[in-house]
Amino acid sequence: MTLISFVVPAYRVQAFLSECLDSILGQPFDDVEVIGVDDHSPDGSGDILAEYAARDHRVHAVRLDDNVGLGPARNIGLDRAGGEYVWFVDGDDWLAPDCLAEVAARLRRTRPDVLLVDHVRVRWDGWATRSALADVFPTPPGEETFRLAERPEALRLLHTAWNKLVRREFLVDLGLRFEPGWYEDVAFSYPLLLAAERIGVLDRVCLNYRQRRAGAITRTRGDRHFEVFVQWHRVFRWMDGRTPPVDGLRPAVFERMIWHYLTVLGNGERIAPELRSAFFDRITADHARWLPPGGYPAPPGVEGLKHRLVAAGRWRTFSALRAANQAREVAGRQVRRGKPVARRAARLGRDAVLREYYLAELRRPLDPHLAVYAAYWFRGYACNPAAIYEAARRLAPHVRGVWIVRRDRVASLPPGVEYVVAGTREYHRVLARATWLVNNVNFPDFVRKRPGSVHVQTHHGTPVKVMGLDQQRYPVGAVGMDFAKLLRRVDRWDYSVSANSFSTQMWERAYPAAYTTLEVGYPRNDRLVTATDTEVREVRARLGLAAGDRVVLYAPTHREHLPGYRPPFDPELLRDALGPAGVLLMRSHYFADRDRRRPVPGSGAAPGPARVRDVSGHDRVEDLYLAADVLVTDYSSAMFDYAVLDRPIVVYAPDWEAYRLARGVYLDLLAEPPGAVTTSFPGLLDLFRSGAVDAEPATAARRRFRERFCALEDGHAAERVVRRVFLGEVG
Repeated sequence: MTLISFVVPAYRVQAFLSECLDSILGQPFDDVEVIGVDDHSPDGSGDILAEYAARDHRVHAVRLDDNVGLGPARNIGLDRAGGEYVWFVDGDDWLAPDCLAEVAARLRRTRPDVLLVDHVRVRWDGWATRSALADVFPTPPGEETFRLAERPEALRLLHTAWNKLVRREFLVDLGLRFEPGWYEDVAFSYPLLLAAERIGVLDRVCLNYRQRRAGAITRTRGDRHFEVFVQWHRVFRWMDGRTPPVDGLRPAVFERMIWHYLTVLGNGERIAPELRSAFFDRITADHARWLPPGGYPAPPGVEGLKHRLVAAGRWRTFSALRAANQAREVAGRQVRRGKPVARRAARLGRDAVLREYYLAELRRPLDPHLAVYAAYWFRGYACNPAAIYEAARRLAPHVRGVWIVRRDRVASLPPGVEYVVAGTREYHRVLARATWLVNNVNFPDFVRKRPGSVHVQTHHGTPVKVMGLDQQRYPVGAVGMDFAKLLRRVDRWDYSVSANSFSTQMWERAYPAAYTTLEVGYPRNDRLVTATDTEVREVRARLGLAAGDRVVLYAPTHREHLPGYRPPFDPELLRDALGPAGVLLMRSHYFADRDRRRPVPGSGAAPGPARVRDVSGHDRVEDLYLAADVLVTDYSSAMFDYAVLDRPIVVYAPDWEAYRLARGVYLDLLAEPPGAVTTSFPGLLDLFRSGAVDAEPATAARRRFRERFCALEDGHAAERVVRRVFLGEVG
């Protein structure tokens, strides 16, 4: 019999589910099974479970035809579990590395009905806080097992299902099930502990409890938080009908109930102000209804005062006390931070004048026909915003599109494109008045999100390296990043454009906020899909390439942690390996802030030998993709775009191990490459000399890569964005 069955319900957790499953399946202990329950999730959670089940016999995926909620989904998983113990792990949490061997050893030595394990809370900003276990058990029980009557302090541990492993036969005999509704753990955990004959405690952190910034019920306001009362009523009704009785523990359980109610009420992100008095009245009613005959051990100090105010039904006094406490906390934080009194100091200079002008323009109505576009920190007309702009001109002609560009980039704009120069008065005006703001990076921090405005974040590549909040785990590659400011910028987004399910999962994890994901493909790749043979020939001719040339484009990524990095690479040796017809085009990353005044190779004076050319100054990278017969890259998102053309790709990763450790990656390019792969320059030369670039293994790898990442690229991605964002079409 399998020792541990993991029941993992999944609903809107696609950004975190893979990390959860990997943390279970990647443990050195593998006597486990995973029952993954897709609770009719509207995102890609069900597909992720199915993919894991297809490649790992320990995973069993269940798809539900209707959304039943967390509790019933757990019951469905429990009914399919065959392990000796069951562990209910939520799909957005993850296990600590190497914990399972110790958990399994404790289970086998002590055979508890319930094993309590330690956890940490991990916020979206990376801040971790310990649980109450060390406070509840200052002296760890070790391998001793006990009944709750012997150690009632165990009730003070968090009443969740995921910090407990339960002997399945005990659970089935008890007949305990998860109830529907919010706060379902309450009516499960307390009866479970009250009924158990053998409770064990493992004082080792085994689970990371993710505190999500968006999407969690603890950060969702609404009247569904009143369902906490229903769950606690179930606990007391269960106690009333229990044989043998558990009356001796009723005072301790009652204290936990009042503590929990006050915790929910005190969280301003759960109970809206207009509902707080009604919620308080419900607490008072339950206090009177379930108060044990002999009373209960109320806490001391301010917390005890709150309990007494609840018993007396004194909402106004309770509310005033709460407001006074909050005011003291705010004042204390201001003193600790040395925060000055907010005031508007007189400022001089051009920037101050322009900022005042921007604030004045914010008081004027939005222009219902104005859309502002930008790309790569105002470097020019490019990428997804350019493709959306062109589609909007065709499909939404009532929308006036204006581009923001740096002054030195004005000459690069196509004829007829309206623009403003970054930093000017007109720039501040359009940012304040535009109804739509479209960018592949974030707009500056001073830009306000106005009611009625629509911000579209298109991104500029499928992520290989970790991004956003995930960079907190890799500080070497995130020097100088202010994550608090990043989140404020992300909160302005209304839409996030995604090229594939993989990107969607990574963006939602890296940039947690309430935006809507448009998983439609990348607009900038429409041109690659629709380009004709004639267009390809014309592009090659403009670049000075002959019909018989074998063109290789080399496009590496930027390395934030290694300024000035240049890979071990000899262009002439690589060009020689291509054969007599070989031409090598080399393009730097845009972070090199290219000198755009250099002539474009093929347009006149090429800056290097005719068969090795620097094309960093070419404005449209799509031209280079169309012209190239092979792409050589390292960790750049260029590979995902170029794969749309279904041409050979080579991953040249000479510093793979150093890069993944310093910068962090979402994808193992050596295990899942888009074609041939090498970690050395001699290996790169050999790939071309031997023909391995075009061989069947490379072609098969590219086919798998395209199936995973390019399935949405049909030439209509920009149209789908325009119809949803500008025309309001849904479906």
